[in-house]
Amino acid sequence: MPKLHSLRLRFMIAILLWTALGITSIWYSSTRLFEMHVERQYHEELDVHIKELDRLTKLKANGQPFLSRPLSDPRFAVPNAGFYWQITRQGYEPIKSASMTKGGIDDSIANSPQVSHGHQVGPTGKAITYGLIRPTADGDSVRFVIATDQRLLDAITNEFEAELKLWLAILALLLLASGGAIILFGLRPLDRLRKASETLRRGEADVIEGNYPSEIAPLVGNLNAYISSNRELIVKARVQAGNLAHALRTPLAVMTDEAERMAEQENGSAAATFLEQCRLMTQQIEYQLARARSVAGKGKAIQASDFSATAMTVISAMERLHPDKSFRLENSLPSSLRLAIDPVDLSEIMGCLLDNAGKWANRCVVCRAEVAEGRAIIEIADDGLGLQEENLETAFEIGSRFDAVKTGSGLGLAIARDIARGVGGEITLIANPSEEGGLIARLYLPAIICLGS
Repeated sequence: MPKLHSLRLRFMIAILLWTALGITSIWYSSTRLFEMHVERQYHEELDVHIKELDRLTKLKANGQPFLSRPLSDPRFAVPNAGFYWQITRQGYEPIKSASMTKGGIDDSIANSPQVSHGHQVGPTGKAITYGLIRPTADGDSVRFVIATDQRLLDAITNEFEAELKLWLAILALLLLASGGAIILFGLRPLDRLRKASETLRRGEADVIEGNYPSEIAPLVGNLNAYISSNRELIVKARVQAGNLAHALRTPLAVMTDEAERMAEQENGSAAATFLEQCRLMTQQIEYQLARARSVAGKGKAIQASDFSATAMTVISAMERLHPDKSFRLENSLPSSLRLAIDPVDLSEIMGCLLDNAGKWANRCVVCRAEVAEGRAIIEIADDGLGLQEENLETAFEIGSRFDAVKTGSGLGLAIARDIARGVGGEITLIANPSEEGGLIARLYLPAIICLGS
């Protein structure tokens, strides 16, 4: 069974279930009470009529029963109206109400001087019947029976149920609508909290802003305190890492100079080993310094980047650094999009990739950007010599260099991939399939923020 991840859905299901339970309970109890009330009313009425029939019945001299006057209820005079009476005496012609135009009533219900009742088949269908016996002076008895069609009671009940269902349906709709309105109003602070957190994630705010109910305010306060503390710790740690790296550079420079002097003397093998280790330590320090610089001075936890502005700035710098190469930007990203990466980090990545392409390109470097499957894809292609398939992944290793003549420390691609992965992205290298050959560095940035959304 799928989990319910939405509070609104959970609340609406709870309201729907309680509303259905309440409406069903009201419908059942109301119809039962109404049926009981109508039945009681009919029974009381028939009890009165059977006793009235007994009181109005007289016997002629020959023993034939007759009514001294009609019953007080005129419905017994309407043909097939559903109200009937019948008087029988053994050996005499039965007397029937004017409403009974056909058939008769089974007088077996009249079996006692006390009123008894039950359900029988009357002249026009199932009927509620009442009966009693009045003994005569000669030891005989007169049977009195009154019947009312069950359909009359059912019609009243059905009409009540139809109206009740209509009003209960209206009540259910009103309850659901009011429940929805309560949910919408009650969860509005959570919507504001979500929007504030998105604003924070886009780098448009330093903390979660806004006034919230007392139930949420402590959470917001704790989150803001955590964000502030975490930001300070990260900045402090990066600054300390940078300071440590800077502090090590001078001793390393001294050690390198000493190793070079040793190499000029008799212990060349030991000096070469010493120099190689110093070089490796220098690479690591330069790498950590570059990473520290890429985030130094950040004032916000996460900022959004305008790719077009950042790319133009970096390309302008590359054109001055590599004046003999042509740099071209083909940007298909909508102007309303922002990349979920800090501008400093994006500049660092773009600088590393474009500089590397500029070093190896013969004539031109092309930077393309587009959106595919919910993420930004940035390609930087050059028309240089390219790399062998087995060297594509090796190029990302710290200190990896394929031409000692080319300037550089072998850290650019490693730094660029490290930064990209830090924001949920990736960098891959592929051989350029075009006729010019060369290499394509493809940068993936999965999180794309649309302004105004």
